[in-house]
Amino acid sequence: MENPRWVRRPEGSNWGEFGPDDNLGRLNLITPEKVREGVAEVVEGRSFCLSLPLDLPGGTALNPNRFPPVLRPNLRAGQVNYNFEMDRLHPGRTDVLCDDLAVLHLQYSTQWDSLAHAGSMFDVDGDGVPEPVFYNGFRATEHVRGPSELDDAGTATLHDRSTSSAGPLGIDHMAREAVQGRAVLIDLRAHLGDGRTLVGHQQLAEIMAADGVVVEEGDIVCLHTGFAEQVLAMGGDPDPEVLHGFGAVLNGRDPDLLGWITESGLAALVADNYAVEAFPAPEAPAPNAVLPLHEHCLFKLGVHLGELWRLTPLAEHLRARGRSRFLLTAPPLNLPGAVGSPVTPVATL
Repeated sequence: MENPRWVRRPEGSNWGEFGPDDNLGRLNLITPEKVREGVAEVVEGRSFCLSLPLDLPGGTALNPNRFPPVLRPNLRAGQVNYNFEMDRLHPGRTDVLCDDLAVLHLQYSTQWDSLAHAGSMFDVDGDGVPEPVFYNGFRATEHVRGPSELDDAGTATLHDRSTSSAGPLGIDHMAREAVQGRAVLIDLRAHLGDGRTLVGHQQLAEIMAADGVVVEEGDIVCLHTGFAEQVLAMGGDPDPEVLHGFGAVLNGRDPDLLGWITESGLAALVADNYAVEAFPAPEAPAPNAVLPLHEHCLFKLGVHLGELWRLTPLAEHLRARGRSRFLLTAPPLNLPGAVGSPVTPVATL
């Protein structure tokens, strides 16, 4: 399979199958028919917001690299543009205006990961030299570009220009697809409780069979563990000891689980926990990925991942009615070049 960026593709990947320059991955499987199937699930006229407040989890105890949002007023004519009386600039006017800006760590709270969030060291040229590449052979530095200087990263030296871009794999490409279709919820919490459980394919299959859950090609799969509800209950002061031992997580080292993700044809994978999979993953002989499910989904298959979605109220409502499917509307921010994005998903039943 010829491609201008690679002569070898990773084993088990689908690179090139949606076209040589594809940057949407399995979102291509959300066809107009899948959207109609999602709309057909709307029988109650009930909607659920699946987003946490974007200032949760709170603090940096869960991830020292991601910080809560910062809100600040912007300026108007060199003055603080908050509770601003327009009479100052235009005598006799009655307007009082507020305008602000935000500094956001885009993957701090309820989020989508773009296909540039996780790549891998892989020998795409067949010359025996692994190099950092992403889904469909898009290259680090050539397509996914970032700065080398510390002054151009982080917030300590924040300035008014962008210094990085995920280019063809940016979240904006996902945004333009709208991300709306049929979703399927798998209720891990109902079967496994709140204790830390490493879930492989066999256990997942048993839970799906017990609840009559069927995943078909083009469905968006949502995993309910109760983690986000626990975060919400902590009110912005998360206890990492409690949370790191809470709820079910997928075993990214289970080859049968990864095989099921491939064979099911799911279009995207979402969870209400911090990484969908166990982090760190169970030990395995090197070389390997710290986050093997991320590598399998984002790097090999082009399956976008959603994390920290609030699924508990929806899961309880679905279970009470013997349902698992719903219409999901979940576009990310249309922010060109971003590696991830906050999202305010809506489930409609």
